[in-house]
Amino acid sequence: MDKQDLIQSFSDIAKDKNVDRTEIGTIIENLFKTLIEKKFGTSDNCDVIVNIERGELEIYQNKTVVDLVEIEGTEISLHDAKKIEPSMEIGDPFIDVIDPASFGRRLIITAKQFLNGQIKDIEKKHTFENYFNRVGEIIIGDIRQINKDNINVYIEQSELRLPRSECIPNERYRRGDTIRAIVKSVEMKSNGPDIIISRADNKFLAKLFEMEVPEIEDGIIEIQKITRAPGVRAKIIVVSHDRRIDAVGACVGMRGSRIQSVVRELNGEKIDVINKSDQPEILISRALSPAKPLNLYIDDNSKHCLAVFEDEEIDSGVGRNYNNLNLASDLTGYKIEAVKKSEYEENTPKKEKEIFIEQISTLTESMIKMLSSGNIDTLDQYKNTTKDDLLLIKGLGEKMLNSISERIDNYLNNS
Repeated sequence: MDKQDLIQSFSDIAKDKNVDRTEIGTIIENLFKTLIEKKFGTSDNCDVIVNIERGELEIYQNKTVVDLVEIEGTEISLHDAKKIEPSMEIGDPFIDVIDPASFGRRLIITAKQFLNGQIKDIEKKHTFENYFNRVGEIIIGDIRQINKDNINVYIEQSELRLPRSECIPNERYRRGDTIRAIVKSVEMKSNGPDIIISRADNKFLAKLFEMEVPEIEDGIIEIQKITRAPGVRAKIIVVSHDRRIDAVGACVGMRGSRIQSVVRELNGEKIDVINKSDQPEILISRALSPAKPLNLYIDDNSKHCLAVFEDEEIDSGVGRNYNNLNLASDLTGYKIEAVKKSEYEENTPKKEKEIFIEQISTLTESMIKMLSSGNIDTLDQYKNTTKDDLLLIKGLGEKMLNSISERIDNYLNNS
């Protein structure tokens, strides 16, 4: 096989394997360096020049002229060197041209093995680069194999892995089914690229809405946050950057057409789309949809919220396995606790009516004026003021203070 035939055969095989012609030169170069290394022990002193377009292949071996050859791959005898270049002397560098045909039948066998290995490596590299650049995209593939921990999905010759943890729990898969998922991650491992796809990831839901709602793709509507219990319920906060467009209405679509397409893809997963609000009470109330709380008691410092529901609404507010409550908490950033109205009223002490000092009939007018001069106008203020502070009031001594306390106690006991 001459050089041109060799290069052409490589090109034909590469074309069948969908390998770029520009990479064939590198493959051929590596092939001959491998053959040289096997034959001479080293290829460091060799140069392989390949021109695919012209079908040219040249192999040069840099040697040193010596009197007696000890290392064949790096030395040439003065006698042999002078046959080619009469002016050669001992110690001179000599460039020997190697004919590819000199490798004989071994070339063909090694070439096939080497080419197959190289092409597999190139295919793995191309697959990795292709899907690495597609992370975050939705793909459609065919299920080929179903295992305990993974479902193997194929797109043309590429194998993708759908772990059970990335599946929607209530879905059932069969060989031959077509499946849609998002490319979650791509990692190169020793046996090739490991392409992980997902149907449970929040980004899969976001991408489905982007496909169904043009306003999202155009940037008019923005999905700000998503939280999911895959296959059960999802909650989404959306905001419109155009006052003329209702974000929730656009996501739901005419008669629910847009959101129903997403729900069908997710095997019936319920989706609550809510408008963004900077007011925690409004956002939390919306996040608890479909239930409507009667009251919300919010502590912004501790990010805690107590939601009170009608007794018959509590199940809807909490949701199965606390899904609705947990999703609302995750969506808003507040720890939300749900309680029935009857339980809240039973466990919450009624607020005592405020009692003013002037209402206490057992106190004399002078006592009332004296306390009022010290800004003590209600019973709570009196109780919350220390004895030392009370004695600082002008005209109020310890004997008078004891008398006032006794009179207040008598009033409370007889009320």
